[in-house]
Amino acid sequence: MTKRILLIVGGGIAAYKALELTRALRKRGHAVRAILTRAGAEFVTPLSLASLTGDKVYQDLFNLTDESEMGHIELSRSADLVVVAPATADLMAKAAHGLAGDLASTTLLATDKPVLMAPAMNVRMWRHAATQRNLAQLKADGVGFVGPGEGEMACGEFGPGRMAEPEAIAQAIDAALGALDAARPLAGLSALVTSGPTHEPIDPVRYIANRSSGKQGHAIAGALAAAGARVTLVSGPVGIPAPSGVQLVSVETAREMLAAAERALPADIAVCAAAVADWRVASDAAQKIKKAGHAPEPLALVENPDILATLSRHPFRRPRLVIGFAAETENVVEYARAKLARKGCDWIVANDVSPGTGIMGGDSNTVHLITAGGEENWAAMPKGEVAQRLVSRIAAEFAGA
Repeated sequence: MTKRILLIVGGGIAAYKALELTRALRKRGHAVRAILTRAGAEFVTPLSLASLTGDKVYQDLFNLTDESEMGHIELSRSADLVVVAPATADLMAKAAHGLAGDLASTTLLATDKPVLMAPAMNVRMWRHAATQRNLAQLKADGVGFVGPGEGEMACGEFGPGRMAEPEAIAQAIDAALGALDAARPLAGLSALVTSGPTHEPIDPVRYIANRSSGKQGHAIAGALAAAGARVTLVSGPVGIPAPSGVQLVSVETAREMLAAAERALPADIAVCAAAVADWRVASDAAQKIKKAGHAPEPLALVENPDILATLSRHPFRRPRLVIGFAAETENVVEYARAKLARKGCDWIVANDVSPGTGIMGGDSNTVHLITAGGEENWAAMPKGEVAQRLVSRIAAEFAGA
């Protein structure tokens, strides 16, 4: 499977090896996008890098055209792996201390992807206490390293500091990507998650809603993204941020949520965790309904679209795995099993939201996973752990598919 490599080329005579590394990565079928530092451009040209990557080379943090087309935040997160070769003492120091004065260092600070560095510098620079402190800090931060090797330097000195050979770096990249795949069992799959409540307007200031915080749905979206899935999170109004690595689509009503969910198809996985209002006012008032000394006219209600059933029975683009949620206050498992059959989905995650459980709006959950093959009763745990366990079950399902 094609992987996306973001290659940061630092300054130094070893920068020429970045060209051979790019060629090796392209032969492996990977897509390579390059950032060329100002110092790096003294040794290799943007044209040579662009010719080998088949893509634009990025250089300037404040290039308005680049920022409108591919901002440094998106650039830092659009790759599967960030590789710094050569990683100069300057780049290592900036990364270790969180500095962000140019495109390369800003990208390293902004990325949420694994980073692999191939150091290259004079032997005395490599052995300097400051460089060794920075190396230790970067390793503690989770940065991977390949090299440096030992040998004769361009300056005539001998010792550690030579940048690893391109093939050795490519092999280290293969290993890093392999570990990444093992940690991301849903890589290559797409997921749709609905979360939060919907607000169904009565008039411009009042609405019908459910008591959902979105915490469970958002946690599931984040766990799916961490497992490698491309996630679209369709969320009703909530007071929590979207997790990293997901595409957020904000909606208000059930009809808007259904439309957004259908636009997100096709998807391999759909998790309908939103607490969608079952009913809406047939005709919401254009102006605020005023008190007039007597009760207002009864509200005429109509049923909202059934998002879970619609996705489960979609004629052309049904997700391979559709998971619904059932929030009940009694007969939790019995009602959930009936819902599984009624909606046509594959799994139901059921929980007891009776007053006093603290589940609605709280940080913990106690769920029952209902499938055609049986029932799993999970102990009470934080909603983040529920999300991780559910995603593990999803990964196991696809691994056996």
